Amino acid sequence: MKSVAILGSTGSIGTQTLDVIRENKDINVTALSAGSNIKLLEEQVREFKPKLVAIYCSKSANEFRFNTRDLDVEVSTGMEGLVQVASATDTSLLVTAIVGMIGIVPTIEAIKAGKDIALANKETLVTAGHIIMPLAREKNVNIIPVDSEHSAIFQALQGTFYNVSKSSFNTDNPLSKILLTASGGPFLGKTVEELTSVSVEDALKHPNWVMGQKITIDSSTMVNKGLEVIEARWLFDLPVDKIQVVIQPKSIIHSMVEFVDGAIIAQLGAPDMKQPIQYALYYPNRRYLPGERLDFSKIKEITFEKPDMETFKGLMLAYEAGKVGGTLPTVYNAANELAVKLFLDKKIGYLQIGEIINESMKAHTVKSDPTIEEILDAEAWTYDFIDAALR
Repeated sequence: MKSVAILGSTGSIGTQTLDVIRENKDINVTALSAGSNIKLLEEQVREFKPKLVAIYCSKSANEFRFNTRDLDVEVSTGMEGLVQVASATDTSLLVTAIVGMIGIVPTIEAIKAGKDIALANKETLVTAGHIIMPLAREKNVNIIPVDSEHSAIFQALQGTFYNVSKSSFNTDNPLSKILLTASGGPFLGKTVEELTSVSVEDALKHPNWVMGQKITIDSSTMVNKGLEVIEARWLFDLPVDKIQVVIQPKSIIHSMVEFVDGAIIAQLGAPDMKQPIQYALYYPNRRYLPGERLDFSKIKEITFEKPDMETFKGLMLAYEAGKVGGTLPTVYNAANELAVKLFLDKKIGYLQIGEIINESMKAHTVKSDPTIEEILDAEAWTYDFIDAALR
């Protein structure tokens, strides 16, 4: 029996991870965490029977304790609770499905405790990759990407004996380029003028994937792909100018790798997040997964397009943040997080998301090789800057 803990069990990745576990029966769920969705969390705890639960909101935690007083489960709160879940002694694999920079510290503590990481939290590497990856190498911990594109790259590289946590090949590095695919989201081909009147409801209609609200908005703005570029830079030890984004609207090819001899290996499949989740849970082994299969007799063509970085400036700004490094990726990420929240709350327009990211990055004084404290300070600075700018 493999023992697994999940940070963010009530979100999209967390619930799908539990779906996979439910189908396989040979994984023991040791600990779960959630923000405030205690109704769903209670259902999960009653079904999977973890011994430890962390609820970030203390008020919600008190209510949860009362509702589950008949169960043998320890309930902790706040960051201390997340760290407790991440580093639990009876856990071998931590699934980091929590959203936001709140995932950085628990991930670090899990690595220090020798836990392998199934990584579904982009912000961890986007803002602190320079800390996370060397620590994983030092502790000999596997970091297995769950995001569909990074999982595709990871899977494509398996035949080359690539070790993600060590960010190196066993032989001379033959990797020339990463081809990171993107669906283009619901607004592929739209002009700036056509995007001025986009509503929240429009932006939440992704053509291929079923995801949480924030990541769906990020996909529509191409910021999600920008975050993936920076994350791939750390996962696969390549500069951002060796990571090329290509639009592949049907989401059949999930990503590709090109080697120095010109050979390209791609990972293909139906757009189903359970595949990369299950691969991460059972790595390096594969097992049967029910669901849709590609039928190549029905696929007439697979088309590619170049991303429009003038219209979708979030992607262009990600390359800038990735090249500069330091605290700038943190500002990029934090500005987007707040701007997306404001858009979902219908307080700003759709195009203002990119404008807010751009203005925040221009105003920031970058610190190179930042500590965790400096990363968190950069996040706080970004929120303060945006709040003052919008008054």
